[in-house]
Amino acid sequence: MPVPQLLPTAELLEEIDAANRRFEFASPSEILEWICSKFGEDLLFACSFEDVALLHMIWQRQPATPILFLDTKGHFPETLSFVEQIQDLWNLTIVTTEPGPEADGFPCGTERCCELRKVAPLTAALRGHSAWLSSVKRVDGPTRTDMPIVTWDEKFGLVKVNPLASWSDEDVTYYLQSQGLPEHPLWAEGYASIGCAAMTMKPLVPGDRRSGRWVGLDKSECGLHES
Repeated sequence: MPVPQLLPTAELLEEIDAANRRFEFASPSEILEWICSKFGEDLLFACSFEDVALLHMIWQRQPATPILFLDTKGHFPETLSFVEQIQDLWNLTIVTTEPGPEADGFPCGTERCCELRKVAPLTAALRGHSAWLSSVKRVDGPTRTDMPIVTWDEKFGLVKVNPLASWSDEDVTYYLQSQGLPEHPLWAEGYASIGCAAMTMKPLVPGDRRSGRWVGLDKSECGLHES
């Protein structure tokens, strides 16, 4: 398991709690204004490039923010091409991780795959940062319905902010369309939640975006967003 980089002070925990309550009905822009002001260059955004709504907001406000892409070596070719497309479009500072040699014996779908290809690389990438951003939403699935907006991430030992936590899928779609932003090419083919190719199918249950992930396995999360 990842070892926390530091322990939060009582003052920081109080600030996190207050921010979480204050931002429950705030816009992502208000949340980003606070976190960029507070953490500045110590901030990192872990982006799956499933959609670019939050990425676009960050790019507009603080374009030099490091954008972390976890290359598991199992992504769809369309995902990798989409990452290159967005990088060229916005001149992003993308930091790409790759799994170490210890992951070679654990291909997608095996017991330690996500631990070695996602969690361990993210742990290393977050060292030296005080806060990280993710684009997870409460509507993504039953394991995320109570996702806080601002929290102390005990697994990785820093502040975690989910500016889109209260957004719906329709909110994301409206933002992308209203801003004229590109969509992941696999969306047009019917995919909804996109991870590694070997463990991603089109949704099996109508309205359940993540029902096409890890089909046949007793699994619904990769470990990045679990305490």
